[in-house]
Amino acid sequence: MEHAVAQAHETGLIEIALVIVLAVSVGLLLMRLKQPPLVGFILAGVLLGPSGFGLVASSNENITMLAELGVLMLLFFIGMELSLKAFVAALKPAVQIAFGQLAASMAITFGLMAISEATLAEALILGFIIALSSTVVAMKMLDDIGELRSESGRIAVAVLIAQDLAVVPMLIVATSLGGEGEIGWVGLTIKIGVAVAVLAGLLWYLGRRPKLKPGFAPAVEDNVEMLALGSLGFCFAAAAISGFIGLSPAYGAFIAGLVVGASTLRSPVIHVVEPIQSILLVVFFLSIGLLIDIDYIVENWVLVAVASFVVIVAKTVWNVLLIRLAGLKHTTAMEAGLAMAQIGEFSFVLAAAAFASGAIGLDVYRLALAVTAVSLLVSPAWMIVMRQIEGEARFGYAEFKQALAELYEDQVETVEDVGQWIRVRLRALRRAARRRRVAKLEARQTRSSEPASAEASEKAPAE
Repeated sequence: MEHAVAQAHETGLIEIALVIVLAVSVGLLLMRLKQPPLVGFILAGVLLGPSGFGLVASSNENITMLAELGVLMLLFFIGMELSLKAFVAALKPAVQIAFGQLAASMAITFGLMAISEATLAEALILGFIIALSSTVVAMKMLDDIGELRSESGRIAVAVLIAQDLAVVPMLIVATSLGGEGEIGWVGLTIKIGVAVAVLAGLLWYLGRRPKLKPGFAPAVEDNVEMLALGSLGFCFAAAAISGFIGLSPAYGAFIAGLVVGASTLRSPVIHVVEPIQSILLVVFFLSIGLLIDIDYIVENWVLVAVASFVVIVAKTVWNVLLIRLAGLKHTTAMEAGLAMAQIGEFSFVLAAAAFASGAIGLDVYRLALAVTAVSLLVSPAWMIVMRQIEGEARFGYAEFKQALAELYEDQVETVEDVGQWIRVRLRALRRAARRRRVAKLEARQTRSSEPASAEASEKAPAE
């Protein structure tokens, strides 16, 4: 018996079982509280990591590898599900929005440099880190509210892909600023040019022809094992080639997804890959929790809280503003802007690369990790709260305008009597508030009567 327990410890079976049970338990608890389960997975990582029970190390190579695979699988899946025409239409405004996000982030960090002791390299790296948003979290939140395949989802995906492409030059700059060598602008330009050219050529080619039909499609389309292995192999091979030539592996995974999505195997591959992707994404969220240093956050809670709040609010505001300036409607801008309010998973990679090269110091590195992790953790709750507030405000404003129009009727408003002007608007506010209370009461009564109606309809045939 003791030998069996020792063997289980050596192979990590007990740790794996604890990780899975805790992740599921916390995820279910958050679902009961009507919160996204991904927040529960991050909290499970905090409990399992060095800041919690210490069951899993934040440097665990297996966890890190599986988390990276989860990001690759997400981009592969997004590529498969994308509508090529919609993506091409959203690509131009997406590049403009991504550039605006980077410019706004740089303005903030260079402003901080002017009033602090931060170096030029640290301001530049922090600007890169803040500009990026999380593809994983944003897509998951949009999917949870049913907006992933809407206009909001399309513009968000296009912006996030543009950001992922920008990670390549950002990484080169981050490592070069540490004194390991000069920035190779020629090589950097070539890499960016190759990435853009391959994506543009592939979109042009796939958009001009019918669905691709591989010769082996009839033999494997009903074989779950071969579909799963073949699609995973294709995704990871494309990611490996992309990484080998100096581009982001995530870029290669996205390209592979576009190819599969334009083939006749799209539907069966999505069916078999989705469960695998979901499992790997849970590992990714756990890995974020492992990186959260509770001791550092407790010691510097004011700095971390203020920095996190400022980043989330600022990113929300400028995301919405940039999307509106790109010509999209208000609802689309709100949904997409809130979804991209957090700092992204590639910011962890950027921060680690910059710290390893000496471009940023330990304090800046720990602060960057803490703010990134906190923003990822609170992002789903932020989106839920802000959507609720924005919806209430929009409804209330419409009711106020209607009440004001009823009070004035056909009269022409004058501003000579300021007291009358104020009294009319106060009456309009009271009328709008009263209508809002009545609407909420009616909605509550409708919801409470629905179960009784459903029960009555079920009993009716039996009677």
